[in-house]
Amino acid sequence: MTGSFDTGKSTLQLLARAGIAAAIALSLTACSSSGGDKKTQKALAASQVTSIGVNSYLWRASLDALSFMPLVQADSAGGVIVTDWYVNPSNPGERVKVSVTILDQDLRADALRVVASREVSQTGTWVDAPVQAATVQKLEDIILTKARALRQGAYAN
Repeated sequence: MTGSFDTGKSTLQLLARAGIAAAIALSLTACSSSGGDKKTQKALAASQVTSIGVNSYLWRASLDALSFMPLVQADSAGGVIVTDWYVNPSNPGERVKVSVTILDQDLRADALRVVASREVSQTGTWVDAPVQAATVQKLEDIILTKARALRQGAYAN
């Protein structure tokens, strides 16, 4: 997926809104149709919202976290997001590429896999360089935090 992302972004926004609407409907159905602790049931929207093929909270949070990078592929049915190389303007001798895979329909930490590649410029040629594990972990944490906030916001609205 190259070129302008504007039309895809608006489609993804519509899909995300549909996912949130589904989450609200699921949470309201669960609250009214089952017994148990009603305070707990009302506290959170459903963790499994998959109207787009994968967990919509993780999907939307991943797109949001990577929004500053150019996208090459965004497959909501397969849960795969691949960015193109991104060069930070403050460090033009380094570029990064990220791949995010959503592995499960539930909003869980182990349902997300982030892989990053890094290259540095050496005499005009891009050479592979290691990516710190903390960098990938930080990106995973950002995505999971955003996904949890989206889930909580789905119930609040």
